[in-house]
Amino acid sequence: ASYFTKVRLVGVVGEDFPKEHIAFLQSRGIDTSGLKVLPGKTFRWTGRYGYDLNNAETLKTELNLFETFCPEIPDGSRKEDFLFLANIDPELQMAVIRAINRPKLVACDTMNFWIQGKKDSLVKTIREVDLLTINEGEARLLTGESNLMKASRKIRTFGPKIVAIKQGEYGALLFSDGNVFSAPGLPLEEIKDPTGAGDSFAGGMMGHLAKTGDLSLSNLRRAVIFGSVMASFNVEAFSCDRLRSLTAVDIERRYQIFRDLAHFDAS
Repeated sequence: ASYFTKVRLVGVVGEDFPKEHIAFLQSRGIDTSGLKVLPGKTFRWTGRYGYDLNNAETLKTELNLFETFCPEIPDGSRKEDFLFLANIDPELQMAVIRAINRPKLVACDTMNFWIQGKKDSLVKTIREVDLLTINEGEARLLTGESNLMKASRKIRTFGPKIVAIKQGEYGALLFSDGNVFSAPGLPLEEIKDPTGAGDSFAGGMMGHLAKTGDLSLSNLRRAVIFGSVMASFNVEAFSCDRLRSLTAVDIERRYQIFRDLAHFDAS
């Protein structure tokens, strides 16, 4: 998101979290005044990818400091127009919503851990958001619907007007007010690490929306493409290493590749 707009981050890490990663965030102009570094261990997720890199097998989820974390929103962040609730306990997500003056857009992410363990709390939080980003497996798990059209419709009955369903290498689907947009996935020969692709997608999408302030259907579609652009870079190296060297020119070139990938003549 910091490639598109000013970002204010709120979260918690432990003393085990490498300082160079915080320095990298700050080098991107990200406001880390809302980031707490506390005694204890950082949240950890352990997973495994098999032949199909679209699906990760969760081996272990360790909440660590997130178990007792209470988000503290700096005063300068309480009046932002765009809020993204990253993948944490839905009760913490709700606490952040209540602590901030009503933004222009509230978006939310989640994962199977919360769907299986805190579904009632998650649904209550989803009622308060405008946009939900979720992968196709999680959408099916949340709704009990195997068909993604039906799943998106059910999710929108919970509250969000907009649903973005991530499909890994196959792209993403955007559902909004009876409209469906299918964003292509970029064919890549070298995929090093799919972990964080969904977060990168959300960051690119939210960054573009915050930059433009435009929530029209056409701009939502552009935002999904920018999300896909950032996700396609993310998977090319381990962790966030590929994102470290990105330039605005790189992003614009790949955006054009996505446009060409989906273009065809009507006649």
